[in-house]
Amino acid sequence: MFDVYHNPNPRPLHCNKERAALGYASDSQKFHGGIGSLDLLRALRSSRQKQRPLSLTVQLPSTLKALANAPQTPGCERGHVEQYLLRLEREIDLIGCHLSSEQRIEQFHLSGGTPCAAHLQRLMKRLRSRFNFLGHEGGDYSVEVDLHHTDWATMRLLRDQGFNHVSIGVPDMGADAELSVACYQNPAPIHSLIDAARTFGFRTINVDLGYGHAWQTPQSLSRKLATLIELEPDRVLAFDYAQPGPRHRALCASPFTGLSSDEDKRAMRQDCFEQLCAAGYYYIGLGQFVRPDDDLAIAQEQGRLHRNYQGFTSHGYCDLVGLGLGAISQIDDLYAQNTEDLQHYQLQLDREQLPTIRGWRCEAQDQVRHDVMERLVCDLELDIEAIERRHGLIFREYFSSVWPLLEQLSRDGLIELSSRMISILPAARLEVDAICNLFERDLDAARH
Repeated sequence: MFDVYHNPNPRPLHCNKERAALGYASDSQKFHGGIGSLDLLRALRSSRQKQRPLSLTVQLPSTLKALANAPQTPGCERGHVEQYLLRLEREIDLIGCHLSSEQRIEQFHLSGGTPCAAHLQRLMKRLRSRFNFLGHEGGDYSVEVDLHHTDWATMRLLRDQGFNHVSIGVPDMGADAELSVACYQNPAPIHSLIDAARTFGFRTINVDLGYGHAWQTPQSLSRKLATLIELEPDRVLAFDYAQPGPRHRALCASPFTGLSSDEDKRAMRQDCFEQLCAAGYYYIGLGQFVRPDDDLAIAQEQGRLHRNYQGFTSHGYCDLVGLGLGAISQIDDLYAQNTEDLQHYQLQLDREQLPTIRGWRCEAQDQVRHDVMERLVCDLELDIEAIERRHGLIFREYFSSVWPLLEQLSRDGLIELSSRMISILPAARLEVDAICNLFERDLDAARH
């Protein structure tokens, strides 16, 4: 049963999928092997015919991240990176030839960490030869950087390559527990990269902060968060290690996978909300906190905010094209994912075939759910009549099993509910993800 809380002593709206990117994790569970490279090629050609702008994601595997930044040493490590980049270039060529040079890259994201200077320059040169990147700060181009393998020179190179958004991850647990905890509490490396990002003119600086590992305590997280707030990043993403989004799943792949107690995690999550909001940040959902003048906050205010596998975006009208190991593409109703097996990825591209291994076509029922959840989390309200007109349904009947729960939330002062609108009230801002996931849980009932 849905866990509703009552004012004035609220207790959290718990949902096991709360950090599951509002349905995208459950959507990925629907992926199956019946979707392959031919399906993706047809979708790419459709995108080309419609001349739709693009959101491009390049995924560097976390297993190669350290090797890509390691000093030059004898042996095969560098060869592994070279071989991956070679196959990635082949994928770029195969995808690029099915798209038009007129399709603008409005959004670009380099995920998994930054390669060394030579590899980064080589990768960007190949991408620019195949895709229409915008100049003069015309696009939103973001990169994830590894704190331990990024210095000022790298930050300047990234800026020179056109990146204008940067995401810095707070260190995760390493092999030496005491050293890792000390590094976790040390603000100097993050401070240095934030200074570099500001010096070189990055438009936004995001800090990713995970909570819920066994080695963390509410007190240690609170101290870390207070230190980060003093550095004044533009955005802070607080995510639960137990339910990480696609960008952070690699952080849970280490041997140190023990988790905090549910009670401690609730305290950590609540502390993130209280400290960040007190510092002037605005919570837009999915663990993302932003400054009130941030692009995402403005997009939410103007009704232009959307979400995809990477999180929130103001480019929801773009087709999402993913390149690299495990990357996901989303074009119209098609979701297609590359293999996550490095050997298979390389073998497919050696055969001049795309490494698409699975996917899913969004059905009409899933699209209703997607639209409802997206508008609730992105707008903090839902125009029920607009959903009814768009999908030809009666909302209260279609979601008959969730309606009593919404009525209970309304009585508790968490939402405003009428036959025309659902509005998330300030008291429920922290719980918007769980409220949206009511419609995920109601999906089976909705299909009947």
